[in-house]
Amino acid sequence: NPPSTKLATSPSPLTTPLPAERSAEDVDIILTRLTGFKAFQRFHPSLLLQICSCAFYEYLGKVFRQGDIGTSWYAVLSGSLDVKVSETANHQDAVTICTLGIGTAFGESILDNTPRHATIVSRETSELLRIEQREFKSLWEKYRQCMAGLLAPPYGAMETGSNNDSDFLCSCANEREFMHKQERPHLPNYDVPSEKLQRGGKVMRNAILSRAPHMIRDRKYHLKTYRQCCVGTELVDWLVQQSTCVHTRSHAVGMWQVLLEEGVLNHVDQELGFQDKYLFYRFLDDEEEHTPLPSEEEKRESEEELPETILFLAQMGPDALLCMILRKPPGQRTGDDLEIIYDELLHIKALSHLSNTVKRELASVLIFESHAKAGTVLFNQGEEGTSWYIIQKGSVNVVIYGKGVVCTLHEGDDFGKLAEDNCHFLRDVEANTVRLKEYEQAVLVLEKSPRASSPGNIRYTVLSGTPEKILDHFLETMRMDTHHSDPDDFVLMHCVFMPNSLFCQLLMAQYPFSLSPPLLSDPTQERLEYAVTCKRRVLNLALRWAAVHTHHLQEEPAALIFLEELYGSVSNDSRILRALKDFVPDLEKVVKLQYKVLTQFSNGDEKLVKTQPIRNYDDILLKVYCSDHTYTTIRVAVAATGSEVTSAVADKLASNDDLLLVHLSSAGEKQMLKPNDVSVFSSLSINGRMFACPRDQLNALTPLPDQEGPSAGSMSSFELMSSKDLAYQMTLYDWELFSCVHEHELLYNTFGRQSFRRTTANLDLFLRRFNQVQLWVVTEVCLCGQLSKRVQLLKKFIKIAAHCREFKNLNSFFAIIMGMSNPAVSRLTQTWEKLPSKFKKFYAEFESMMDPSRNHRAYRLTVTKIEPPIIPFMPLLLKDMTFSHEGNKTFIDNMVNFEKMRVIANTIRAVRHCRSQPFNPEVCQPNKNHAEVRGYVRKLCVIDKQRTLTTLSYRLEPRRT
Repeated sequence: NPPSTKLATSPSPLTTPLPAERSAEDVDIILTRLTGFKAFQRFHPSLLLQICSCAFYEYLGKVFRQGDIGTSWYAVLSGSLDVKVSETANHQDAVTICTLGIGTAFGESILDNTPRHATIVSRETSELLRIEQREFKSLWEKYRQCMAGLLAPPYGAMETGSNNDSDFLCSCANEREFMHKQERPHLPNYDVPSEKLQRGGKVMRNAILSRAPHMIRDRKYHLKTYRQCCVGTELVDWLVQQSTCVHTRSHAVGMWQVLLEEGVLNHVDQELGFQDKYLFYRFLDDEEEHTPLPSEEEKRESEEELPETILFLAQMGPDALLCMILRKPPGQRTGDDLEIIYDELLHIKALSHLSNTVKRELASVLIFESHAKAGTVLFNQGEEGTSWYIIQKGSVNVVIYGKGVVCTLHEGDDFGKLAEDNCHFLRDVEANTVRLKEYEQAVLVLEKSPRASSPGNIRYTVLSGTPEKILDHFLETMRMDTHHSDPDDFVLMHCVFMPNSLFCQLLMAQYPFSLSPPLLSDPTQERLEYAVTCKRRVLNLALRWAAVHTHHLQEEPAALIFLEELYGSVSNDSRILRALKDFVPDLEKVVKLQYKVLTQFSNGDEKLVKTQPIRNYDDILLKVYCSDHTYTTIRVAVAATGSEVTSAVADKLASNDDLLLVHLSSAGEKQMLKPNDVSVFSSLSINGRMFACPRDQLNALTPLPDQEGPSAGSMSSFELMSSKDLAYQMTLYDWELFSCVHEHELLYNTFGRQSFRRTTANLDLFLRRFNQVQLWVVTEVCLCGQLSKRVQLLKKFIKIAAHCREFKNLNSFFAIIMGMSNPAVSRLTQTWEKLPSKFKKFYAEFESMMDPSRNHRAYRLTVTKIEPPIIPFMPLLLKDMTFSHEGNKTFIDNMVNFEKMRVIANTIRAVRHCRSQPFNPEVCQPNKNHAEVRGYVRKLCVIDKQRTLTTLSYRLEPRRT
């Protein structure tokens, strides 16, 4: 087996060579990591603890070949692996039948020493958890029933998902196939509702009878009386008003749909879908005549349980709403329905390689299919494919005759085959496209827009093209009286596929210079009008480009030359052409925009003055330490590379040694920085330090004493500060950092700043602030030795989080809640037991916003209801951009994939929307000690070593035996 390696994301005790050497804290950290995977959540705690004690960690460093005898069982922690099967002895004939993702497992053939059924090859860097054969057999004998769900048959049960229930998104070949599938039972068939949902329905009914008793009454419609009914629209109205957890009316519809599917709420005519219309619904308790009204005691209990019930239904609502829409025949889906399906498809990994146009077409043909019984055969080997499936929930086993089960597919995986008839939507997309060719080579691909204003005025959207042709198209089709996003997407994204120097050259070439007397005296005026229109379009695009790039223009001589040349031309032309005069002042402002500031960066000692953006051409003062803990201060450019920093250090120390540049964390982990790494200073962790040393001193590097962080908490400093003042000053500082982040830094972070030679320092500082606030919460709790004080701390942090949400600071809000969910804090059961129930409910509601299911839908819906200014949860936005980047090629057939550019630009536009209104510092009047609060929140001292925090946590509350 390959040597153990540390996890890429965080230090892992799994890397300890011998499991016997692991401490209780090590096992606890591993346990926290494993419980984050759905596949392990079903395991008994005792089984998980034993896995944490005996498992190894490794990168996939070899190929597991079909026919070999295995020695270990593996689970995938990160990355992905292809499963290949060959019908011959030649491994080169192997065909990829599926891909294993995070949470999947393989290698169970070691139970009976049979040869491996398939060849496993890594598609990317993959982390695996490995259990050797002897330990695995021992676990299997002891926990056979518990482990059967994760293993493939014949060792495990033929499960299609957790609780023997699997849901699929399915694309059928035709309408007839759709009708055939609708004959299969797909709605949950509950003779008796589940206990939790039955109680939830009772709570909702009692709350309505307590708060709005007029909603449940006898109703007449078309001379018929319907006893004790509610109206769909009134139920939605009522639910939206009860809690901020209910984000939209469609969200409320999904929540009522949960109760409808369970049989706790019923349509009077037994329709299967809840609708926001004047339709009658009846609670299960009202089905019987003369049902008694709830007592005062029952009403009081329901009032107490209502927030928790709404939170529970809010988490289940989106799934129920999506499934309800997918059960409709495609022809009956509304525009809103298609948007909901499309939004879901954007985040399914099996579809990441498809264009958004194809995903929109898929939204109209996908249907929902559920198989509640384990062991259901979806189709047999050799049958003609009629449908293609995506697993929405649950799992499926892939069986090959003579080989048994070769793998298990999980949520987000796809299988089946798109039959010829099933590709009609692909052909429809192709029929709506126009390909422009030069010398038999496509140079521009356009799609007919579905939002054409009129039959005679068809608008086209760019799908792909060469950079030059895309620019030509936007200039030719640009209308001055309207504002379309496509040109904005181009000026925002062009740095990915076209440098500024080429952009300026091409744009200048589009500006007609000649305004000679023959042109001016043209009696038809057509040539003159055309020239003026071209000039206005170029100027319009140039101003948009300058507005996006802002101070980045100062870093490129070609851009400055272009602007000065364009300004000179427009100034001359405006004397003759009045239509160009409006552009002169705006262009003059851009040309005169020149500034440079010196930014000082020191580890944690941020200045108390207003934060200024760090620019590529700024200089920084950087402390670089030697192995004996002495240091030298050097002055280098922000974008300095690793080799430039080591060269400056060598000059300052008058050293002739070849120096290595090392980032040393507080845990003693060494990360060697590459010579071509750009802006190395901004990669420092919170308590990390930069070291330079010869190679022979590398192993002697040790952390500085101050890297350990504080030894005592600062509760005495901030416990008397108002929670609202703390949240306000945190928001003020976060807004300053967020405002400094240039939109292009998001691009550099996604596509790799090395290829741009640009800094992402402002973005790195903003992300570092998130980690700092998160660790501040954990540090303060773990350094508080008195139980009653820890309870007060939890209350304080919940209050601060509530005020951060009030100030629309979602970055610090999430940082605080994630800090409270850190294992070192969440395991303090004695502390949490003492927390008042009111605060527990607040925390539960806040934690629900962090729910990662359905691609963090709870958070996304929350953001849509907030008006700017907003400080967003930046890690999620970066994840969206990375997903779009890695799931789609930048170039297709030597042309720019502009659909990919458009998707990434939409995410950046979401950041722009958050900053579209200024933050008003007068929204909260500061108290007399505001300077003290301001200073405190900008100098948070934290412990950033998880092992130290976990050790402190066990000292506070030792593990219960």
